Amino acid sequence: MKKHISFGALLVLLTYLFSACHDVNVPITTSLTPDIFPQNTAQFIQASGPPYAALRGNFSLDYWFMQSLSTDEAILPARGGNWYDNQGYRMLHYHDWTKDHGTTNSTWNWLSLVIGTTNQAMSILNTTIPASTPGKAMNLAELRMVRALSYFMMMDLYGNVPIDTTYGDFAPRPNTPRAQVFSFIEREVKAALPNLSRASGQAIYGRANKFTGFALLAKMYLNSEYYTGTQRYNDAIIACDSVINSGLYAIEPRSTYLQMFYPNNGPQMKEFIFAIPYDPAAGALPGTNSNMYHARYDVPRSETKKFGLPFTPSAPRSTLPEFYANFKDPNDIRNNQWLTGLQFMNDGVTPVTVTTTKKGYDQFYTGSDGSAPYTYQVNLTPDVVLRQDVATYDCGNDEIAWNMGYRNIKFYPDGTSTSRNQNNDVPLFRYSDIILMKAEAILRGGAPTGGQTALSLVNQLRSNRTTSPALTSVTLEDIYAERCREFTWETWHRNDMIRFGKFEGKWGFKTDASVNKRIFPIPTGAFTVNPSLVQNPGY
Repeated sequence: MKKHISFGALLVLLTYLFSACHDVNVPITTSLTPDIFPQNTAQFIQASGPPYAALRGNFSLDYWFMQSLSTDEAILPARGGNWYDNQGYRMLHYHDWTKDHGTTNSTWNWLSLVIGTTNQAMSILNTTIPASTPGKAMNLAELRMVRALSYFMMMDLYGNVPIDTTYGDFAPRPNTPRAQVFSFIEREVKAALPNLSRASGQAIYGRANKFTGFALLAKMYLNSEYYTGTQRYNDAIIACDSVINSGLYAIEPRSTYLQMFYPNNGPQMKEFIFAIPYDPAAGALPGTNSNMYHARYDVPRSETKKFGLPFTPSAPRSTLPEFYANFKDPNDIRNNQWLTGLQFMNDGVTPVTVTTTKKGYDQFYTGSDGSAPYTYQVNLTPDVVLRQDVATYDCGNDEIAWNMGYRNIKFYPDGTSTSRNQNNDVPLFRYSDIILMKAEAILRGGAPTGGQTALSLVNQLRSNRTTSPALTSVTLEDIYAERCREFTWETWHRNDMIRFGKFEGKWGFKTDASVNKRIFPIPTGAFTVNPSLVQNPGY
């Protein structure tokens, strides 16, 4: 049932034209005429492809690292020198990143590219497409939403960022205060809403509809006190109600929760409000990565055959005991997204075994028979220990080290792909998030609506996730734990930790408690392009 945005020949043409004039201020009407541009709604959708391709670009790689490795949700240590990568992952864990940090730079560049590509597309399409073209207003509104989403991600990560909505104007712009960026995004979404489609499912999949706008507003309003200093919980509830009252979405039942993240997921998923489609056959927009590499990072090397992968995964990424402690309910289907303890093949009986040597199993083995063969059943252990070298964030280069940490396979390994890239689409906004955001907003002081309470909303979700009895009361801590279970690996945990006052806490090897780390530094490269920028506090 999976269907991605089809860019076709028009995308090839646009990608060429966009890249050709990316840094050159040329008249946009010289190369593009109504003769070669869209004449109907379907063609207009195809021609709107580059901004969506740009958004897909680094979302599941660099952006995921920034949002997850900086929290207790995920850790990516070195193992025998592998994956040290100029200490980039170590910095994210310890919260001692600098303005020269690699992923801080690449994520800034990626989001800037999405914004610039969208500005360019909107300018070209608005100028060259006749006003009478069916769907023009709706598709321009969609692109406005892509830009608003990109600015939201940038504001969330970097705080005070420059605002640029005019293609062809290359004048350096100073940082805009975060509260003003918030207001700008809010205005953009509200301006787009009247022209966005009310459709859901196959007809609009992978594109921003009206309820993508309401979901983004709900997320902004829930975090408004942190972003702007002003609480807006009632506005968050109103935005959530706009999605709830549409009747277009529903919580996936317990039986299909895990299927939401399978390689064949897509518009049939009832929870997906806005998802980013991935396809190994889809080309990347120049300057982006466009890969969905979860199996590469998360599946143990020893389980290549179990998941039928055509490559050997690198397997460096795991969770921490502090985060996994949220998964206490044995009746919760969400437990099944984890690989823990002794490992078996998919029949649940045949052990996953590895044959190595005694020294290969434990590099610190001191017996005289270190080269003797040794076969063991893979056992994934919860703790991550820097056995080889603390300074270089290194667990060691043996089987014990490579089996440290519970692994997440929520985005189930894709054995159909001939590369490391996966077919799994990645949801950005899900209906269950709307339900939990409304519950949290009520608990934080917002007025209940529609006969729903924080307790009834949380139990509505839980009834579709666990067979354990319903809760009889609910606290903010309960909602935090529920969000940990529900949105693991979906790039929301840093946002949640900050809102719940937990980002300055201790986990793993991290002890830094500086509130300045709630936002990242403006990267060095950005100052080269734009000398009008001012560095964020503490950097």
